Amino acid sequence: MTDKPSFLQLEALRELLLVAPFHRWLGLDIVAVTADGLILEMPWRDEIVSNPMIGSAHGGILSALIDLTGLYAINALGGSARATADMRVDFHRPATAGPLRAIGRVVKLGKQLSVAETRIEDPDGRLLASGRGGLCRLAADCCWRPRRSWRSPPAFRCQKPA
Repeated sequence: MTDKPSFLQLEALRELLLVAPFHRWLGLDIVAVTADGLILEMPWRDEIVSNPMIGSAHGGILSALIDLTGLYAINALGGSARATADMRVDFHRPATAGPLRAIGRVVKLGKQLSVAETRIEDPDGRLLASGRGGLCRLAADCCWRPRRSWRSPPAFRCQKPA
């Protein structure tokens, strides 16, 4: 990336991450914001195992981790990602017991569509899965609204167009 992005502070990103109950259930934590993205970690949970013969995580969990890492990497660099438009995931080896580290890198920071790539590694740095996602910004009139008593942090609240 050639443009200098405007970074969201790490604590603000963590606050955004914890808005969704699914993210909290996964135990996600943003451990670092980098020059071109971020690093997100997820602790191992026995509930994510889909193949008890080898104790490997369900591919949907890895896909979700790729999706969320891309989304938050884009938001970390000043983008406005709200929804996934397209995503591709490649599984390289089974993810077995141990924390998962996702390294997200923004490829394109656009006004309407941004693109990010993510690598998921095991504690030894071995590649488990990789993916690429196109994430879009939603118009103010169709922006996500929190349900019930959920409150979205200021960075996720819809703004009226100027």
